[in-house]
Amino acid sequence: MQDSLFNKIDTYEPLASRLRPVSLQDYIGQDHLLGEDKALRKVIESGQLHSMIFWGPPGVGKTTLAKLLARYASAEFLALSAVMDGVKEIRACIEQAKHFQQQGKTSLLFVDEVHRFNKSQQDAFLPFVEDGTVIFIGATTENPSFELNSALLSRARVYKLRRISDLVLSDLIQGALQKDKLLIENNMAMDEGAALFLARVSDGDARRALNLLEMASDLAQAENKTLIDMELVKEIAQESVRSFDKGGDIFYEQISALHKSVRGSSPDGALYWFVRMIDGGCDPLYIIRRVVRMASEEIGNADPRGLQVSMDAWQTFERLGSPEGELAIAQAIVYLACAAKSNAVYTAYNQVTELVRNSQSEEVPIHLRNAPTALLKEQGFGQEYRYAHDEDQAYAAGESYLPESIKDAVFYQPVERGLELKIKAKLEYLADLDLKSPIQRYKP
Repeated sequence: MQDSLFNKIDTYEPLASRLRPVSLQDYIGQDHLLGEDKALRKVIESGQLHSMIFWGPPGVGKTTLAKLLARYASAEFLALSAVMDGVKEIRACIEQAKHFQQQGKTSLLFVDEVHRFNKSQQDAFLPFVEDGTVIFIGATTENPSFELNSALLSRARVYKLRRISDLVLSDLIQGALQKDKLLIENNMAMDEGAALFLARVSDGDARRALNLLEMASDLAQAENKTLIDMELVKEIAQESVRSFDKGGDIFYEQISALHKSVRGSSPDGALYWFVRMIDGGCDPLYIIRRVVRMASEEIGNADPRGLQVSMDAWQTFERLGSPEGELAIAQAIVYLACAAKSNAVYTAYNQVTELVRNSQSEEVPIHLRNAPTALLKEQGFGQEYRYAHDEDQAYAAGESYLPESIKDAVFYQPVERGLELKIKAKLEYLADLDLKSPIQRYKP
């Protein structure tokens, strides 16, 4: 009895594995790469392969596509995982590929999570890619431009795989009920609405969709049911967490979407991406730090209250914690999205930073220097300084506070929105006073 149980466990194969596509006709969700007239499909069907990088979120078929490539090219499939394997395993795979090469066989080396290999490990593949020992296929969830060596990238073509749509996943789920022997044996069926709900909570991940379907089927059998309905799939999915990789592309794409929604004055878009990130497990303190940055970068002096509202939200969250404090962050985000926009300070700061980095170190003009000692006073430090409060309108018209070599530079240019509209008018008025002043710091 016990041996029978162990045999059953040993032979168990997950539904996602049982339904892994064996032909391009069965492969779903990547029509932009594998449609009838697409270049990658023609390459695969011809069997004339080149090295490639598959870049995309989890569960979209990167491993499956690599196995299909090997099948169509009649190549030996060798696999490494950058999470589990190291230099020893890389060498063993290369030796195996060399052995196949001596037999006149082609080897396809698939490296999952290739971005997790360090630079030297990635470099180890280069000679064998160049001399044709292996066709190299790397899979990554991260942006290859940042995570892979340029030398490796130059020898492989990058293909971007997309998250699978809810409708395609719903069809996959319904199709599994008609194709998988175990599901057919158990006479399983599913409501159309339940299938679409399961697809939605799978968040573009086919493997996840089939895993959830298998869990739903097991629960239905335990309850002596053959119909998987909405109530049952909601029970299965209630602990499901949406895709949110705190260190990967999804993370940066979502914070980018939040930032751009604020910049674009879309409170609805900003709230949506904020909630998506919170729902996915992002630390609210990270978000509020970014929101404070947005207040300076995108709103600036057009509405200085935006910075104060953001800082107040930060303090409120620290005092209340989650989830109560998240409402204060939402309030700040909506305020910034609706506020007048100006990147004038941000632009000016970047311009001055670039100027300072790429030019000589200008001395402080002598009239702006302090003279705390008699010697410095004798040398003229600060003697020609004009104390603004002693001047008409508390403004020393014609004075300059820049080095003479850049005396005419203008960095800060307020926009005609919000408070900066008034700031712009004041600066223009002061500039006019400078032009009319008989006193000029630097003579023409």
